Formats: sequence, C-alpha cells, structure tokens
Amino acid sequence: MYQYTDFDRQFVHLRAAQFRDQLERWQAGKLPEDDFRPLRLQNGWYVQRYAPMLRVAVPYGELSSRQLRVLARIAREYDEPEAAVYQKAIETQGKLGSLKLPTHYAHFTTRQNVQYNWIPLAKSADVMDLLASVDMHGIQTSGNCIRNITSDERAGVAVDEVADPRPFAEIMRQWSTLHPEFAFLPRKFKIAITGATEDRAATGWHDVGLKLIKNEAGELGFRVQVGGGMGRTPIVGSVLREFLPWNQIMNYLEAVVRVYNRYGRRDNIYKARIKILVKAEGQRYIDDVDAEYRQILEHDGAPHTITQAEYDRVAASFVPPTLATRVLQSAEQTEAALRQQAAEDVQFARWLARNVAPHQNPALRAVTLSFKRLKQAPGDASADQLDTAARLADRFSAGEVRVTHDQNLLLPWVHAEDLHALWLAAREAGFASANVHLLTDMIACPGGDFCALANARSIPIAEAITERYQDLDELDDLGEIDLHISGCINSCGHHHSGHIGILGVDKDGKEWYQVTLAGSDGSDLSGPAQAGKAVGPSFSAAEVPEVIEAVLGAYRDTRNAGETFIDTLRRVGHDPFKAAANGARFKAEEVAA
Repeated sequence: MYQYTDFDRQFVHLRAAQFRDQLERWQAGKLPEDDFRPLRLQNGWYVQRYAPMLRVAVPYGELSSRQLRVLARIAREYDEPEAAVYQKAIETQGKLGSLKLPTHYAHFTTRQNVQYNWIPLAKSADVMDLLASVDMHGIQTSGNCIRNITSDERAGVAVDEVADPRPFAEIMRQWSTLHPEFAFLPRKFKIAITGATEDRAATGWHDVGLKLIKNEAGELGFRVQVGGGMGRTPIVGSVLREFLPWNQIMNYLEAVVRVYNRYGRRDNIYKARIKILVKAEGQRYIDDVDAEYRQILEHDGAPHTITQAEYDRVAASFVPPTLATRVLQSAEQTEAALRQQAAEDVQFARWLARNVAPHQNPALRAVTLSFKRLKQAPGDASADQLDTAARLADRFSAGEVRVTHDQNLLLPWVHAEDLHALWLAAREAGFASANVHLLTDMIACPGGDFCALANARSIPIAEAITERYQDLDELDDLGEIDLHISGCINSCGHHHSGHIGILGVDKDGKEWYQVTLAGSDGSDLSGPAQAGKAVGPSFSAAEVPEVIEAVLGAYRDTRNAGETFIDTLRRVGHDPFKAAANGARFKAEEVAA
C-alpha cells in the first residue's frame, strides 16, 4: 500500500484543523451558510434527505486494517442522528413500508468510497480528526473536481494483469488533488484505471478510462477512453488514443481536462459532463486535445512527464507485503488438501468456486468477503462487521483489504493453505455467502431511504429480490448475472451497466421502476461495455420481483447448455424477455383485481 510521506500527513491534518475552524465559525454565525456549504463539500460533507452524509475517499480501493478499524469506530460512535431527526425519517419511511433505517453503519460505493448517513455536522470535525489519524480524508469526494481515482480491486495480484495500475493511480491522485486549474470544472470528473485484460474497473463508463497495454514492440502504454458516463445520457467512452506511452499519461490527461474546462458547459447541469462535450464536438474535441497535448510537449516542456525515478519511488510502496514465515506445504499438497476439503463439504466447494480468485503468486489467492445478505442493504457494513473484517485482514491478508466495484471487500494476500480456516472464520462472521457474481451479489445505491435526489427507494427492491432467491442451487443454475439498482436517473447504482438494471422513477408522485436488459460494465469478456435497453413501461414496486422472475424464466426457456444469461440475451434478443416481463405485469394486475 502507498505510505504517506510527512508532507501528505501534514497536509491532511492541516485540512482537518482548517475544517474545524470553519465549522466553529459557521456554528457561531460568523460564516454564512452559503459560504460554509462549498467548504464542507470540499471535505466530503453533504446534507441529504434527513441528515448529513459523509463520503470518505479510498483511493483505488485500498484500506489497511488500521484504517478499517477507524471506519468501524466512526460508525459505532458517530453514525447516529439526533433522536428527532431519526424519528421523522422512520415515520416518513414507515408510511411507505420501508425497512428500519440502519444506524452505526458504513456504506461501500461503486466508486470504492465509504459513506456514512447519520453523522451530525456538530460532530464532523471530530470525525475529520479521526480520519486524519490514519491518513484518510474526504477530499475529492464531492464538487466539480477530479474525484477519487478508482481501479481494479485485484490490482497487483491479478493473473490477467499486464502491469500494476496502482502506482499510476497514486501519481494521478497526487497530481489531481487540489489542482489549481481543475478545482472548479464544469462538472465532476471521474477517472478509472486498470492493468488487466478483464475490465473490473468499468473504465468505459468513466469520464476518462485508462487501460494499461503493451504494443507489438512490448512497450508499456495506455489505451485512453474519454467521455463515458451514465445518468440521463448513458455513453460509453470514445477511444482517443489506442496507445499512449506510459510516461506521457499525465501530460495527456492535462490536455484532456484543459479542453473540457475550456469548453464544457456551465449553463446547464444536465449537459455539463465531458461526455456531452465529446458527443457534441466529436472529432473537433479530439483535435483540440491533440493540439493542447502538442502545446504541453513542445512549448511547456512536458512538465508532467513521469520519470523512471518518480515511477520507481511511488511503485516502491506497492511491492507485495512480507508475509509471515511458515513451514509451507508443497503446491501439490495444498491443492490435494483443498480438493479433499471441497469433496467433504459442498458449501466450502461453492465458496472456493465463487469467492476465491487465482493470484500472481501461485501460493496465494484473492478472496472476496461477501457483504450481501438478507436484511442488509447492498454495500452496508455495520461497525462490528468492519472490525471483524479488520481481524480477518490481519490474520489472513497481511493487514490489507480492497473495496470492490461490486460493494464487497477483497482480501488480496491469502495463503492457499489458509483458505479453509478463512472460510470457517468468514462463515462465522456472515461473510462467506458463495454468491459472488450471482444474482444476489447485486449493486444498489442507498436510494430514497437516504438520498434527496432519489425518485424511489432501492433498498426494499434489493431486499425483495434477495429474499426470493435464497436457494444457492437455483442461483448456481442461473449462473453469473449482474443486477444493478438505482433510485434515480443519476445512476449511482450503475443500472445502465447491469445485465438486469432497475431504475426508480417518479410517476404522479409514486414510486415506479423501469427494467433494462443487456447492459454491461465491460468486465464481461464476451462483450464490451454497453447500456441496457428498457423492456417496456415502468412497473410498481410489488411487480418488480415478479418481472425479474419472469425474465429469468425466459432465460431458462431459451438458453443453450452452459450459456450465460448475458450471452443468451445477446443471441436471442430482447423480445422473449420483454414479453415475459409484460406478461408478469398482467398476471400481477389479475391477482390484484
């Protein structure tokens, strides 16, 4: 993991002290609300439907067990609203039939951040101090700036990796943090980077998506996509460079963002993202970026060229950890023992197949801890669960965890011979559901239970589907399916990229849901990133589980042997699934009548 320098640490502590002064002046009436608002947002403090929401930055998804314990402490000691605020929320949601709103929880997001939904602003400066004590903060989690840079959760360990993207992600973090020219962009700006063949970072759906590749000469460089994004206008990024030498990536990013800053719209928030500029201008935008890039190289002296020495300095933080010495079994003995244990326990066998991934080091594995469980919203983790995850990280993964794009945690440094012991410990903690990439391993935003922007709630829909599909035999039979749920068109639940997407919409003041099919985030090796297509008019909340069941029934009826859900969709088209979904609506209407 990257180790903070004295400068990094001093900067974060000074920022926390600065925020405390701003908060106290606001509380005393010396700092007007309109002046305080942008200051708190620059530190990750929003005000949502009922209470403040803090978003904590987790650059490229890496956390130490020490950091995880502080996140747990924040959840336990600070994630509790004033009684009147919570009672109002419960009364409002109770009328809508929602679940009880959880407190003392953290929430993992699709962009590898951590959020809290109930911390009072009066306690926010204390939380900032706690975060700074473990080299954490909320910078770049809000505002029209370059946001937290995300990456593949298996970075540095994946067997399909061309090069480790983490050193580049860290260099980009240092370049973009408080960049004076890019502090007030037309709109928020998101960068994702991967070094693997399979795109587990959903790079095509970002303002800038970067993929490390090697050319025919074996030289390392980047494939650069620009202009991706979801929201009201889902667009997959356009390729601006098929190959850019690795040491020039910062100069090229500077050109990309400068042109966007110059021409991006500031008169309409819905047309302010770079995707709209790229779509509207097309080749003209690309030409302007190339011209700006030449200016930076030829006249500005290429100031952001990454030298080998700088790369080596940063990369030194990302060497594999020193693992505890032990008398190791041979690889053959370990594999034989795992096969025997799997043969004796079908649940362990399923977990090995679903939650355990191969590693660059043949003696190690990467293991996903599934936080998707009944009666718990996707992405949520209680204070106790965070502490338990920290203990598992210390015992089995050199004190390191990763936040995944799918809202789980991953242990990247697990000895193969420890897998059975880890499974037992994870099962006891409730983290061993063998559902990774299956239907119940869904992505969902907090939705209308918390977010002021949402048109509908996501959590009850996720709960209803999870409750219906608890049979692991059935889930295994259905195979890999990405189900994504968003409470509004802003797409924080990435519904556009789900094999099955569910979007909350407002219709005459009531909650309705649109269902889309055949989306992809790009991680599916059988096809590129693409937006799903709606199967028809919106459905009521009560109809959604019936619609999902009907769609899956159509899949069973039309699939070939061994064919996945997304492959069947692409082969037969939408019509059978659309007919099944609308048939479920009519059936539900008849039952209601």
